[in-house]
Amino acid sequence: MRMPVDAVYQRMLADLHAAGFTDLVVAHFAVLRYPGPDGRRPSDLAAEAGMSRQAMNYLLGQLEHAGYLVRENDPDDRRSRWVRLTKRGQAVERTIRATVAEIETELQVQLGSDRFTQLRDLLVQLNTCRIDRGAARS
Repeated sequence: MRMPVDAVYQRMLADLHAAGFTDLVVAHFAVLRYPGPDGRRPSDLAAEAGMSRQAMNYLLGQLEHAGYLVRENDPDDRRSRWVRLTKRGQAVERTIRATVAEIETELQVQLGSDRFTQLRDLLVQLNTCRIDRGAARS
């Protein structure tokens, strides 16, 4: 069964490819997901995406090689690095946000304003819920 998030990812990817960002793949959304990687540490991005630091750094390396971002040393902590979007990466971020806005507008038309607002509120609430096995026992 195809999940709604898969449809959103495919739509975002199609729009990114149409905008000329043809080297991006769905796996890159682990880095590019809201709120985006700019000004953040790779370890924080990995934790939020639920992946290893090694896997996140692999994706960051691909995006850095393609010119979407750079990794800079933290001047206050030589062991730490920061991710910074390049102009190309900022253009990707704008394209993704425009696609999401279009999808939200379409859903609002299809569902009606009240039902769309309810859906959005529930999704925001679900995003803050813990659904792992430990959460049920807490």
